[in-house]
Amino acid sequence: MTEGSLTMQTPDTIKPIKTEADYDAAMEQLKNLWDVKPGTPEADQLEVLGILIDQYEAQQFPIAALDAV
Repeated sequence: MTEGSLTMQTPDTIKPIKTEADYDAAMEQLKNLWDVKPGTPEADQLEVLGILIDQYEAQQFPIAALDAV
């Protein structure tokens, strides 16, 4: 790889979560990254993965607005 090119993808590459199988794999990856040190590339992966999981859950399991009555 040349300088400035994208990094090589690994089995733990973060991908969009489109299916329940993707979600299950993302949750497993999240568990593996849970105790990483802040400020590391792994911590960045954890943050991005959390955002993707949150987005998927919001789309798949919406919470209805509460009635203010």
